[in-house]
Amino acid sequence: MALLHGALIAKQDVALNRVALRPRPKFPCTTGDVDDRTMKKLLLLTPVVAVMASLAACGSSSGPARDASQPMMYVSSQRAPAYIADCLEGRLPRVRVSHVGAATELAVGADSNNSYFVTLTPLNAGSVIKVMHPANAPDDPPEAELRFDIARCAT
Repeated sequence: MALLHGALIAKQDVALNRVALRPRPKFPCTTGDVDDRTMKKLLLLTPVVAVMASLAACGSSSGPARDASQPMMYVSSQRAPAYIADCLEGRLPRVRVSHVGAATELAVGADSNNSYFVTLTPLNAGSVIKVMHPANAPDDPPEAELRFDIARCAT
């Protein structure tokens, strides 16, 4: 301790209390620091990439083009085809029912331009539901509503 202008001042012996400094890790080490140039570039580019991706998503179409020859839905149910057909007729607008052999076919949408074709085929005690959506057909009713109604009627 030393006395300076009437006040006690504690002096530390720097030579005896030296602390070894660890070297800073460098990239590509998993514990890299933000001072690294590569890390700074990545941190600066991340928001730009995120904004560009969101803008690209806004400008794209509603989804990938669907192959009209592939079913939009293909599920099985424990319900009979007649029950599912009656249920869908009550839930969906503009449904026309026809029978082809043992299968029941439903055309959903306007008379001039059907949006969906639903085929109900008997299988054991239940049925198989296949939904087709023509390539340039409108979404009337919306696809989400159709999927919901089929799920409600099939369970």
